[in-house]
Amino acid sequence: MSHLRVTGPSGRPLSSTTAGAGLLIALLSLGHLATDVVQGALPALLPYLKDRYALTYTSAGLVLLAAHVTSSGIQPLFGYLTDRKPLPALLPFGLLVSGVGMALVPFAPTFGWVLAIVVFLGLGTAAFHPEGFKATACIAQARRATGMSLFSVGGNLGFALGAPAAIFLVSHLGLTGAVALATPCALALALLVPALPSITRRVTAIGEVAKRADRHARPFPAIALLVLIVVFRTWTQLGLATYIPFLYRAELDRDPAYVATLLFLFLGSGTIGTLVGGPIGDRVGHRRMLFASLALQVPLIALFLVAKGWAVFVVAGLVGATIVSTFSVTIVMAQELFPRHMATASGTIAGFAIGTGGIGVTLLGALADRHGVSAAAHAINALPAAGAMLVLLLPLPWAAEQNDRT
Repeated sequence: MSHLRVTGPSGRPLSSTTAGAGLLIALLSLGHLATDVVQGALPALLPYLKDRYALTYTSAGLVLLAAHVTSSGIQPLFGYLTDRKPLPALLPFGLLVSGVGMALVPFAPTFGWVLAIVVFLGLGTAAFHPEGFKATACIAQARRATGMSLFSVGGNLGFALGAPAAIFLVSHLGLTGAVALATPCALALALLVPALPSITRRVTAIGEVAKRADRHARPFPAIALLVLIVVFRTWTQLGLATYIPFLYRAELDRDPAYVATLLFLFLGSGTIGTLVGGPIGDRVGHRRMLFASLALQVPLIALFLVAKGWAVFVVAGLVGATIVSTFSVTIVMAQELFPRHMATASGTIAGFAIGTGGIGVTLLGALADRHGVSAAAHAINALPAAGAMLVLLLPLPWAAEQNDRT
């Protein structure tokens, strides 16, 4: 299946004939950053919420569970709704709900209210993401993975900035300082609303073309394989992020900055990986890019587990960038499988598949309890290896994707 395109009077793609496509994607990326600042800040707020409401660790964990159930689990539902009828208004709605929710958290009178507010703000994230992925695909069109990378990097930066921003604000201003975390949502909302008519026109135009698009004969086995591949990728990333502090426990006790720097390089390099991976996927083919990324992770992770000295930091950055490099690529692959249901496909990959990361960490924890942390860390390497094998089983349309580009 070739990419869906809408052409203007000159016969060129609409994204080329109408000025402002890059600006629209930048605005969507800013909105992505704003909603994910809120999500990224929640873990950093847990110690302060624990003290205020005298919570147990289990109760504090319920805050993240409540946020996860709504922000990740409900994304496919919002995707389904917007695929039935274009709803670009979900973009400002998601920003508004996320910002208002975060602003209310410091003023919750009881822990029960905290949970209710967190569920509420999670709805903002769930509403924004599927529509954001769909709108980006409609605007970027032929270079969809590149556009998706630019959109996704906003989310990566948001998660990276959320926690340190929360700690800085609350440590200086008290818990009420967390209200300032709603500022990016307010800014993105103010900039996005004037652009909403233009976004709506593009989404509607692509939607009309998608209705006439041929669908692959049996897409469900393919989407199931793709979801499983993304699940393995997520388990790899979260598994390493979880066990890096345990692998370097001695350094953590002696020099916490050592482990903090290592985690920052591992997680922060995903921003670079996202920016680089999309254009490469558009150039060499999405399935080729996905296979190469997964296959490369196997030797890189093995090298990371035995590296010493400064090499640990270098390899950590390479591993993190390689894992995240295919995030936008897998979103686009899911959208190409379901051109009539791009938001549902995006929500499934970004919400459901990625949201299963906690399951993988739990399974790795059971393995670590039984055989030790080192065994669990080495077992992680089986995940990208299995994912690479699954990529080879993916059916068309990607077998012919290079022909579509020539």
